[in-house]
Amino acid sequence: MSINGTAAYADLTGVPPLVGRAVRVARQAGFAPSCRPEQGRLLYALAGGAETIGETGTGCGVGLAWLASGAGPGARLVSVERDARLASLAAQVFADHPRVSVIRGDWREIYRDGPYDLLVLDGGGQGKSGERPADPHRLLTPGGTLVIDDLTPARHWPPRFGGAVDRARMHWLGHPGLDAAELRLAPDLAALVATRRFGETPGTADR
Repeated sequence: MSINGTAAYADLTGVPPLVGRAVRVARQAGFAPSCRPEQGRLLYALAGGAETIGETGTGCGVGLAWLASGAGPGARLVSVERDARLASLAAQVFADHPRVSVIRGDWREIYRDGPYDLLVLDGGGQGKSGERPADPHRLLTPGGTLVIDDLTPARHWPPRFGGAVDRARMHWLGHPGLDAAELRLAPDLAALVATRRFGETPGTADR
């Protein structure tokens, strides 16, 4: 989610119809931090090669709509949102899309339907950092893709945030089970895209 992501669609045309629907719901709800178009286009492209897709931090469903619009006809999508009102609004957006499920709950609920070919960790840092960040060995299929969104582009090494080394970003860039890179999507927006390595021994971290 991006702070002013919903506003970024104000003069934008040509977005997938489902994305437009989610944006309208976000506007009506006064929900500002939707997935930005630059991030959405990345998700759209990555979704095309995935059969199982997971997301944390649904919001009003804008990012999930990009994923669903880019996914193949047989793909299954699961998104988790901790806010009951937002989860209900997002579920309405996808009422006519039985392959898309919106779950109300803590981000860790994403474990129950994994592993995924594509996983997007969203929602203000949930699962991205902290003492027990998401375990890619449990959440990704071998060769599966992980996306960490809504980052400020790194201009130094090691990357810094708030005047200190960005430990969360370094966790993913240096993860022994992933091959990761930072992609600059706009002058003020970046994402980490990582692939789970084949042949790595699964982790033993608990949920």
